[in-house]
Amino acid sequence: MPRSIQIGPQGELRHLLSTEGLPKALMLKILDRARGFLNEDQTEVVGRPLLAGKSIFNLFFENSTRTRTTFEIAAKKLAADVINLHVAASSASKGESLLDTIDNLVAMNADMFVVRHGQSGAPHLIARHVNQVAPRIRIMNAGDGRHAHPTQALLDTYTIRHFKGDFHNLRVAIVGDVLHSRVARSDIHALTTLGVPEVRVVAPATLLPSGLSEMGVKPTTSLIEGIRDVDVVIMLRLQNERMRGALLPSPQEYFKHYGLTEDKLKAAAPNAIVMHPGPMNRGVEIDSAVADGGQSVILSQVTFGIAVRMAVMSLLAEADHGAHP
Repeated sequence: MPRSIQIGPQGELRHLLSTEGLPKALMLKILDRARGFLNEDQTEVVGRPLLAGKSIFNLFFENSTRTRTTFEIAAKKLAADVINLHVAASSASKGESLLDTIDNLVAMNADMFVVRHGQSGAPHLIARHVNQVAPRIRIMNAGDGRHAHPTQALLDTYTIRHFKGDFHNLRVAIVGDVLHSRVARSDIHALTTLGVPEVRVVAPATLLPSGLSEMGVKPTTSLIEGIRDVDVVIMLRLQNERMRGALLPSPQEYFKHYGLTEDKLKAAAPNAIVMHPGPMNRGVEIDSAVADGGQSVILSQVTFGIAVRMAVMSLLAEADHGAHP
């Protein structure tokens, strides 16, 4: 991802498209900003009217009630006006091109687009376009194809820092459908940038993409070896909607070898935390006893996710004004 698209000439955040190429200092700035949107014990999100008068358009070309809702809550906590557009069911289905849709929305005086799209690179294309036609507009990538999901990675790193304190002595394992996972890619870039010394990736051979070693991670097909002595286990959803062909024998067989159970979790460090981006397939990638157990921090991820998205939105608005709101 070219630095100039995401980052402005003064090092400010202009768009959030990917964790790849996002400087460590900006990642930490986002995490620190997010802390200010949480109460003292970090269990509730605190609203601040930093974006009053701003219009944020949620453009979801893919269905995702949970992600769209957290972005909507984040914007409203900042006192922004929120417009939800299910574009897949409207203009796109009538033959209107992606950039035609964007041009029409630009004419509605939008300040920020939150974009989720099934095609990798779509938010990047939109960002390039608005840089030319309406440079005041900011773009947040809410997930594009198999490519990136940067706010998920940032909320994951916030969660890890909250429970573990530091990144520099950690072992982290990412387990599951890595081949189709934009979360895995974004997590890997974020974790390595923030200085995590050991990131492991665990999946069946059919769900391990090529090039993982070049990304600085250790791939393995053994769940027990992959999570042995790790401090953090990030479980991924099986993305059956993206699979082509018989990549897995059956959900039951997958759970037998790669589903996280209480017994398998014993291989990790005693105080390891378990994370999941959701929605979970209980009994496929994770057992309910683990998902609801004492080592699970999955619900904390949801709360922190709202604060992290508020942090990104407020930083993008600062880039628009060139000063703190």
